[in-house]
Amino acid sequence: MTNIVKTLVTIGQAAKQTGLSAKMIRYYEEAGLLLKANRTDAGYRLYNSQQLQQLGFIQQARTLGFSIAQIGSLLDLWRDPNRSSREVKQLAEIHLDEIKQKVAELQQMQKVLQHLANNCCGDDQPQCAILDGLTLQK
Repeated sequence: MTNIVKTLVTIGQAAKQTGLSAKMIRYYEEAGLLLKANRTDAGYRLYNSQQLQQLGFIQQARTLGFSIAQIGSLLDLWRDPNRSSREVKQLAEIHLDEIKQKVAELQQMQKVLQHLANNCCGDDQPQCAILDGLTLQK
């Protein structure tokens, strides 16, 4: 029987390996997304390969814009070997709908701002269509 040595790394090493800051790693731990790290006698956090894999998962999910709550749900599903891919897809589709809504809102903002910028002379005069457009009119 082969003994498998589990490599433990400090938070600094975990940060380098995952591309996350130590502050974010501590935050994910506090938020309950990552199991609490074991500590040395001196109080240093030590992370194992499974925790590093979880951090990579969290980082990728954050890159895709998932919220902390959504990532918690995804992690629960990821850890559950009896999960249904239907549940995972539902979470992804809900998030995709949220992204589509945000894109629509950004496009509307772009349209309005472009209209304001197009109507501003941009000269030395004090009159400005942008400022006028930003003024609430009742």
